[in-house]
Amino acid sequence: MKKGTILNIENLSISIISGGTEMKVVRNISYHLDQNEILGIVGESGSGKSVSTLAILGLLPKSTLKITNGTITFMGENLLELEPKALRKIRGNAISMIFQEPMSSLNPSMTCGRQVQEILLQHTSFSDAEAKKETLLLFEKVKLPLPKRVFDAYPHEISGGQKQRVMIAMAIACKPKILIADEPTTALDVTVQNEIITLLKQLQADEKMSVIFISHDLALVSEIADRVLVMYKGKIVEQGTVRDIFHLPQHTYTKALLGSKPSLDVRLKRLPTINDFMDNIERSEVITTKLRHFRHENLYSKPPLLEVINVDKTYFSKTAWFGKSASFKAVDDVSFKLYEGETLGLVGESGCGKSTLSNVILQLDKATSGQILYRGNDIALLKPGAIRQLRKDIQIIFQDPYASLNPRIPVGKAIMEPMKVHKIGVSGEDRKQMVLDLLQKVGLDENAFDRYPHEFSGGQRQRIGIARAIALRPKLIVCDESVSALDISVQAQVLNLLNDLKENFGFTYIFISHDLAVVKYMSDRLVVMHKGKIEEMGDADIIYADPKSDYTKKLIHAIPKGL
Repeated sequence: MKKGTILNIENLSISIISGGTEMKVVRNISYHLDQNEILGIVGESGSGKSVSTLAILGLLPKSTLKITNGTITFMGENLLELEPKALRKIRGNAISMIFQEPMSSLNPSMTCGRQVQEILLQHTSFSDAEAKKETLLLFEKVKLPLPKRVFDAYPHEISGGQKQRVMIAMAIACKPKILIADEPTTALDVTVQNEIITLLKQLQADEKMSVIFISHDLALVSEIADRVLVMYKGKIVEQGTVRDIFHLPQHTYTKALLGSKPSLDVRLKRLPTINDFMDNIERSEVITTKLRHFRHENLYSKPPLLEVINVDKTYFSKTAWFGKSASFKAVDDVSFKLYEGETLGLVGESGCGKSTLSNVILQLDKATSGQILYRGNDIALLKPGAIRQLRKDIQIIFQDPYASLNPRIPVGKAIMEPMKVHKIGVSGEDRKQMVLDLLQKVGLDENAFDRYPHEFSGGQRQRIGIARAIALRPKLIVCDESVSALDISVQAQVLNLLNDLKENFGFTYIFISHDLAVVKYMSDRLVVMHKGKIEEMGDADIIYADPKSDYTKKLIHAIPKGL
């Protein structure tokens, strides 16, 4: 181990054990982490980045994953040779980890403060009172608002960004020498993501920690890392300084990661995918401003498909049995028109009202006041039979397709069920053939029909969600954060698919996302929401080029740009 190196991984191989057979998921990787360094590890799902770092802490499930080769040396000691008790002293103390999903990592039955206290009581000689005082200081350090309130709050009572800050406080509680951050900003708003990155950089500088930062987003890694490793199919395919990786990428996969994300400057007709780069297929056809203007002239010359007029949605809650009702206005006097064939982007931070608004449009929730006209008819006044037709005409693609699919029903049957309800197809056999055709259209083969949701990857499940939405031949589809949890290349495939379907079937989209680069790529017009109100509305390209609102400027400024 060279001088200044705190962690050294040599020829590490990890295999999945299944039915007596072994399959390598990490293949002879070697890298080092220096003192006071931030090392970025980039790669998509299945690249081996998370598995290889879980091995450092001895957190691999022994029944399914096995280290078959290599050494992991921390400060001169091979961690793979340590007894469990000795490893427990290191875990959470000298080496700690921030996990990807704070809600599943935090104990829902314990207050946030108590969970951080536990770490201190386990690894230090603090008394309960001293541990509480230190926890409140940690909450201040990670810039949690109202630390005393958060201390007594349960995880479900605070926001996603605040939960992630509690996880960071827990991870740095014992002043570790190494902090592993595994996708700590995935699914967070762009502004919250920016705050978390700034916080981690500041904590690293203050505490002189070494950090391993794991992500599938190279632009995001460039904001924080000194050096980057790129992993693909269990191997390290490239490593170097952030500047070298960004400006002089050598491996095709690195170039693909950089090229698959929508650009804020150029609007390509099709986003290049990883496979396009690997197969040397060039995607350079650009949608020009002139072509876009011509399309919009045609689009906006027709009557609107949907009109939202002065819509309010207020929630009421009682603070006590006989107390006064407290009110919260989630949607505040919102008005806009949506035209057939248009993609309307809806952006804003969590809690801005965008999902509440979509629920009101879908009639999953009733507006407190205002009107929603679909083809000129106020949908709040529709009779049950007409509401059923509306359910067919307006569909939704959810953020988490796994949660929205029944795990006990094969996907073919899940797609067929609503078709049967809405009398699409003349028989079961006819509907089955239609579903097989749909699966092919969304890029899946006919074998998918009889398989269950758990047998598919995240990107494949999202395609199933799309197939189920378009099976009813809707006019309007609400895409609610439908690509936010996908890898960059899978995201590119799904965005291309949505655009292809729009072109072929004339769909109209309301596209909701916190990823502003994606929304800009997909949208004709943009609606920016903040605290229930419309902050800014207009042509997507014009808003990005010249935002008028300070809030919109803040959102755009927070997008990771890369070097």
